Formats: sequence, C-alpha cells, structure tokens
Amino acid sequence: MRKLKTILVSAALGVGLAAGAAQAQERVFFGIATGGTGGTYYPLGGMLAQVISNNADLDGKKLSATAETGNASVANAGLLGRGDIESAFVAADILDSAYKGKNQFEGKAQKNLRALGALYPETVQLVAQPGLDSFTDLEDKSVSSGSPGSGQWQLLGDLLNAHGMSRDDVNEDYSSFSQSAEKIKDGNLDASLITAGAPTASIVELANGHDISVIPLTGDPIKKLQETQPYYTSTVLPAGTYKGVDKDVETIAVRAIWATHADLPEDIAYAVTKALYENTETLGKVHVKGKEISVETALESVSIPLHPGAEKYFREKGVIE
Repeated sequence: MRKLKTILVSAALGVGLAAGAAQAQERVFFGIATGGTGGTYYPLGGMLAQVISNNADLDGKKLSATAETGNASVANAGLLGRGDIESAFVAADILDSAYKGKNQFEGKAQKNLRALGALYPETVQLVAQPGLDSFTDLEDKSVSSGSPGSGQWQLLGDLLNAHGMSRDDVNEDYSSFSQSAEKIKDGNLDASLITAGAPTASIVELANGHDISVIPLTGDPIKKLQETQPYYTSTVLPAGTYKGVDKDVETIAVRAIWATHADLPEDIAYAVTKALYENTETLGKVHVKGKEISVETALESVSIPLHPGAEKYFREKGVIE
C-alpha cells in the first residue's frame, strides 16, 4: 500500500554563524488521480492541487498536492481500493458499484473507499458525425466507448440495452476522449460517448474545425435506463456550448465525486476538504464546472461512507447536523 510520503526540508538559521541552527519542516505529498488531458478531470484536478498546496493548513506541515493523469473512474476506484493514491475523481455510479461490488466490481467490493465530497455534474455527450441525429442511427456505425470495463463502456452497454439494441449492433471502438475526437475529425469514427464536464476540451477543439452532431438522450429509453441507473439525471446541454450546436440538447448527467480511502489520516482529509470547499471561486476560473462545486451540494449522490476528516468539516459547516 502506498504511504503518504514525507521529506525534511532544512533551512539554515542565522547569518555569518559558523554553525548555524537548522529547522526542519515536514512536507506531506498528496496525490489526486484525474483523467485524460482531453476531459475535465485533469484541468480541475491540476487547479485543485494548486489550491490545496496554497491553502491547506496541516499544523505546521507543508502539504504539497499533485494531479496525476489517469484512466478516469473505474481505474481511479481501483487505485484507491489498493491504496495506490491518496485521492481520485470518480463518477457517482462507479463509486457506488466499487464500494458495493457491483457491475465491473462484481466480487471485488472496495470496502475501504471513502468520500471527501461531491464535485459537479458530468454531462453525457454523444458526439457524432453530422447527419447522425438519434441513438438508433448508430446501428452498424463505429462508436467509441473508452476502455473495456470503464464507466463509459458500461454506460454504452446500458444505453444500447435501453434502446433495444446490443453491442453486436455497433462497431465498438475503445479510444480515449482525445483519440476519438481525432478519429471523428479524420472520418475514421462515427460517434463517441464522452462523459465529462461541459464544455469538454477535446470536443471544443473538434467542433472548432469540424461539423458535429450531439445526439439527444431522452424519452422512454432513458427513463428505462434511469430505473436501473438512478445516478443518471436528466439535463440539458445548452445551445452554443460548442460551435455549430445551436439548439439545446436533452441528455443525462452523473455527478463526479472526490474520493479517498480509509487509511488517509483524518487531519489530511479535513485539510484538503476544507481547502476545496472554501476556494471554489478559484476553481471556477479554470473551468465553468468549477463554479458548480459548493459545500451546499457536497453530499449529493454520495452513497458511500464519508471519510471522518471530511465529515468533521461538513459538521462544522452545518451540512451535517
């Protein structure tokens, strides 16, 4: 299991003294597993790391946070389950499945997972070539769902099932957000399922140089999906989010959760939770989704136990009585 790393930084005290006194400051390193560079996890994670490093108070210790690229929710839950990282961003449905041992985690429940708090809603964006306007238009088309076993992969299967289709009805591709955007631009992919805070960097870049369609996810099939996947709520991708998308698009969203594991010391969990929820304005300057993070919504879609350090902070703020 990965342990929190510490180093001693010595500072010479006194000027012109042959044998100056020295003072050591303990530095604690705190990692945040995010996602690929084409999504929202990575830029927000980078700014969160900076916010923590600049603001977290750890009783005289220096808390240095770093954001690490990753393979998003399923992989991040696995990292936390093994204690290989101090914290990670995980979609609410994946975090619930990991803790309870469901779906991709069947027989592998990660009971040591703990929540630090909810972040923002991630929008499910089914980005496609122009002319593909409904989910059923994807029959016999190439569709990227991300890595096998990932949250995206699970969601595509659930969406296909809800529409009376199966994976055999599409030509499945396993590219990342950025890779799938490049393939759509080059005409080598028909559609990609991307769940991320909107606007998403890879889609912005794609839409600026290539016409796209964002397929609505609504109606009876989505109501059917929500019966088994209650963490997916209906939402709207506003017109103008991307170049050429001139009308509101009805779709679904799932909230991102900041999670950790039970072995994280309580004082560190308290310090990083406080640093996040008391500096949300800074996060909002990096990405519009940062503006949607607030202490008032910090427990939305959180279905696993809170870390005691986070719970202490939320009690102080009156979120928990």
